[in-house]
Amino acid sequence: MAFPDLIPVEDFFNPPTRAAAKISPDGTRMAFLAPSNNRLNVWVENLDSESGGLRRVTDDDNRSVLHFEWTDDPRWLIYLQDTNGDENWHVHRVDLDDPEAPAVDLTPFPGAMALPVREVKNGRTTVMVNNRDATLLDIHELDIATGDLTLIAKNPGHVNGWLSSDDGDLFATALTADGDLELSRWDRDDEALRPIIRFDGTDYPIGIHPLVLTPDGTGVWLGSNRGTDRTRLVHVDLATGEETDVDSHPTFDVDPRAAVSPLLPAPLIQDRRTGELLGVRYYGERQTIRALDTRFGDILANLEKLSDGDLGNLSSDENGVRWIVGFNHDRDPGATYLYDHSTGESRLLFRPLPQLDPSQLAPMRPVTITARDGLPLQSYLTLPVGVEAMSLPLVLVVHGGPWFRDSWGFDGHVQLLANRGYAVLQVNFRGSTGFGKAFLKAAIGEFAGKMHDDLIDGVKWTVEQGYADPDRVAILGGSYGGYAALVGVTFTPDVFAAAVDYVGISNLANFMRTLPPIARPQLANNWHAYVGDPDDPEQLADMMARSPITKVDQIRTPLFVIQGANDVRVVQAESDNLVNALRDRGVEVDYLIQTDEGHGAVNAENTIEMWEAVVRFFARHLGGRA
Repeated sequence: MAFPDLIPVEDFFNPPTRAAAKISPDGTRMAFLAPSNNRLNVWVENLDSESGGLRRVTDDDNRSVLHFEWTDDPRWLIYLQDTNGDENWHVHRVDLDDPEAPAVDLTPFPGAMALPVREVKNGRTTVMVNNRDATLLDIHELDIATGDLTLIAKNPGHVNGWLSSDDGDLFATALTADGDLELSRWDRDDEALRPIIRFDGTDYPIGIHPLVLTPDGTGVWLGSNRGTDRTRLVHVDLATGEETDVDSHPTFDVDPRAAVSPLLPAPLIQDRRTGELLGVRYYGERQTIRALDTRFGDILANLEKLSDGDLGNLSSDENGVRWIVGFNHDRDPGATYLYDHSTGESRLLFRPLPQLDPSQLAPMRPVTITARDGLPLQSYLTLPVGVEAMSLPLVLVVHGGPWFRDSWGFDGHVQLLANRGYAVLQVNFRGSTGFGKAFLKAAIGEFAGKMHDDLIDGVKWTVEQGYADPDRVAILGGSYGGYAALVGVTFTPDVFAAAVDYVGISNLANFMRTLPPIARPQLANNWHAYVGDPDDPEQLADMMARSPITKVDQIRTPLFVIQGANDVRVVQAESDNLVNALRDRGVEVDYLIQTDEGHGAVNAENTIEMWEAVVRFFARHLGGRA
């Protein structure tokens, strides 16, 4: 047995050759992301003609474009872009009929955030913008062709999200004074909210997901765990507030992942033309899709024959005949196909990372680990190929959020570490989403407590199975995962031989106080409910006791800190204060600041720089390959 060849870091993190393809409404073209100037831009190509008509339609040479959509007019395409990771998204328009015309910023408000609320229909959409008050999202109607932006409702002061029907009716979600989540109708005449239904806020730390208006505008489909442990799909009548079941899985939650990242597949699959519900995604160890429409059930069966991966993002033409589908797969990421239901024919359109040989990559294996208090922890173990899986150096990779979850599929950093000879463990600790309400709420008051115990129990399990060398264990994570890495080297320093903190929280109170103004009013049902309110002296004392910044004298583990200078969620002071405190003690700490990134690197050169440095750091302290 022997390790495969070292795969260059660039092969994992250079921009994909193509990615995120979406079919046009008429089914004749696809739009997708592909590199230009080493940045992902939007390209359009004909699906049928021999010439293909390939052309780039955006021209961003500063930062990759990640979010784009077709409109219902084949002339226009829209996309979102921020500035160097500041998360102040602007809506831009592209004129596909005029290749020479530059993109137009339709929401040109410096320092403001604009987010579309619904799909473009009849050339119009609605957008939320906080240009009037940084803490409040108002809702506007946007005419795509003219760029006219018309204010239709001012935020009354506590709305955190809006819904807009095709008929112009508005609905809002907001936190009540005691932290519950309330769905209300907006009364235009009185400029007031009329409550429809309320939910326990601690059951929904990142809001209600999914939350989608029905095509007729009289109801919403939403993910509810009222009266149950698992999240199921229900229909709420917007006139009466009556809640009725639509669909559920006996053991899985409705897929929660898109609540955190819109780049992940939406849990509801809808007919492009009518908006009717076709299917629902659920997630356990892997994804399950339940078809709610007979014709879509036939389509789904044929799509699932194309790959042994999980069906990812998919789009269809308005007739639901031609489909583009990409697959999540641990070793063959993003393989994308065109399927025609009228003929049953399909063809591979592209593999985003053709330079990667699936046979040289490591399988990701679902495993269930029992925590010390008996709680089952659904986890993923990736073992390097070509070597006996015994007494390996181990990297514990901790997901962010913490209201998120690890899932099966391709992770470039996981595969990089496995290629360098490390076993990689990802534990869905208590508080992770998608494992039921009780599992979620088991995290209340357990930051640096049982949430961390779950991670240590995962390490112990891996050692007991013989996979890992207990003297060569590292912890790595970003955001909450970075906080977990810092907790690891302050609360349990004897467990880890190395640690990497990426945009991680060192001071829970400072983190909450420095969040963007738009986020602070929404803390009641998540950070305040699960961790504490820094304005309460007793809770503040407990938060500081759980903050790594107060225990820097415990750190003796080699530590590497990475920070985006423009991070608006976990500000640079979180890393600066920790690094300075260690250096004041004469403790060596590696520190990398990326000046043109925010809460997560986007540009390829920065991602490559970071992971090359991580690989060198781990090789130095764990003995892996470099």
